[in-house]
Amino acid sequence: MNDWLLHGDAALTPVPVPTILLALLLSFVAGHAVAWVYMLTHSGLSYSRSYVNTLILLPTIVALVMIVLANNLVVAFGLMAIFAMVRFRTILRDTLDTAYILAVVVIGLACGTQKFTSALIGCGFTLALMLYFWFTGFGTRHRYDLIVNLRWCRPLSQVPDVSAVLHRYSRKTHCASQRSGEGDGGTDLSYRLLLRDPRRVDELLADLRALNGVSHVTGLQAEDESEL
Repeated sequence: MNDWLLHGDAALTPVPVPTILLALLLSFVAGHAVAWVYMLTHSGLSYSRSYVNTLILLPTIVALVMIVLANNLVVAFGLMAIFAMVRFRTILRDTLDTAYILAVVVIGLACGTQKFTSALIGCGFTLALMLYFWFTGFGTRHRYDLIVNLRWCRPLSQVPDVSAVLHRYSRKTHCASQRSGEGDGGTDLSYRLLLRDPRRVDELLADLRALNGVSHVTGLQAEDESEL
């Protein structure tokens, strides 16, 4: 059994097991590093945990792709055709779903090209990654409690008046978006807040609405803005 597992690649160019494991582990570590930097530096309004997971999963899948291809142009074109066909017939709205489809296509391709050892190791490694994401909740980030959107109708030089109100209720404030509005010449502002006391959200919104030059104040819990 062990001999079949270690020497199960019946293709013309079999890849040694240590090389397969090294390639998958190195791609996992590199993808993890990229995902960590993305989580640290991301500052947009929409944050996707599944996208972070995909940043780790895709490098390992691509490494498995290159192991299966092994300079074989026929297999390479076959992979492109299969994935294009699946992608054309299936509407996927999640990046992680796309990675799963690519994973099963590559594993099937490895079996079809008689690289059984590569298929087993690749499948096991991919399943381990999926369970790792599930058990640890990797990619989940909670840096802000509340997102506040408002319209500012006074000069931008007086925006610190808004910041003064926000700082009374929050330990951390970040202006995520500033756009010139239409019609009244105001400015649409969007803030991310880490609140001192999450129970005082209504008081915060009331104080903002009472501020001269502020209108269209809305509050959104930060977890509702993030995509799972």
